[in-house]
Amino acid sequence: MSVMLFVIVLVASFMIVRVGAVAFQLTGLEWSLAKFQALSCFSGTGFTTKEAELITGNKQRRRIASILMVLGNAGLVSMIAAIASALNPQYTLLAKLSEFFLPFSIPGGLAPWINLGIIILAVYLVYRVFMNRKFLSKLTILLRRKIVGTKIFRPVSFEELLFLTGGYGVSRIDVGQSSPIANKTLAESRLRKKDITVLAIVRADTTLPNPDAGTEILPGDELISFGKMENMRKQIGATDKKN
Repeated sequence: MSVMLFVIVLVASFMIVRVGAVAFQLTGLEWSLAKFQALSCFSGTGFTTKEAELITGNKQRRRIASILMVLGNAGLVSMIAAIASALNPQYTLLAKLSEFFLPFSIPGGLAPWINLGIIILAVYLVYRVFMNRKFLSKLTILLRRKIVGTKIFRPVSFEELLFLTGGYGVSRIDVGQSSPIANKTLAESRLRKKDITVLAIVRADTTLPNPDAGTEILPGDELISFGKMENMRKQIGATDKKN
């Protein structure tokens, strides 16, 4: 049972980090930074002063980080306890199974090493599954949809990343279903003629840098754009109305 507990905690840990990354992204963090921050909070490592300010300066991010830290400590303790139990000859899974299903008994001194091998194999298999790009892409989209649906964290619909003189700057803007540019190509949106340049499109966990005129803008996309802030709010920033 200790091996099963270890595998369950391991899978749950990967899921929690991914949920945390999606939650951080919904607060306005860039995806690669959101993943790193989620892993840092969960493991309690990797922070620098500048990165910590990104978390402490935002109420929603502080809440997410606090949850990740608590769950990370609990998960670490559970894993250590599971491994310690798995290496105890009296409580190894194989020792118990051998009593009922095998025609011979596994020596007590050998069983812990077999259990350790199973744990290492489980870590490798879980790691390979959660590093599969297709699986992660589908999982991320599903988690994002679920998190937004629960309304636990409020997605940032407009975040000014850099503000320059004269009202111009770089912004990250969500494209909602009701946005006037949704389901149009960049050429059809005529954003260039409105003094707005799209630098990149973030779609799920994929970034399309320097998109060409034929790239279609989909609801749920995030546009990294440069232009007049007031124009970008009016032309791009329309979001769905909540009932």
